[in-house]
Amino acid sequence: MIIVPVKEGENIERALKKFKRKFEKTGVVKELRSRQQFNKPSVLKRLKMEHAIYVQKLRQSEEN
Repeated sequence: MIIVPVKEGENIERALKKFKRKFEKTGVVKELRSRQQFNKPSVLKRLKMEHAIYVQKLRQSEEN
């Protein structure tokens, strides 16, 4: 359960924004969406490899 301490006199919009940020960090929605559809292990492996290549290219471009 997510608990967001709200200080006295704090704006409710700010507290709601804190809650949304904490909720997003937990990854509940991301996991729910991934469980809605089955992906074959080979597809997951390919996506992971593509992401690794992308990150590697970004790091190389930062070094140059």
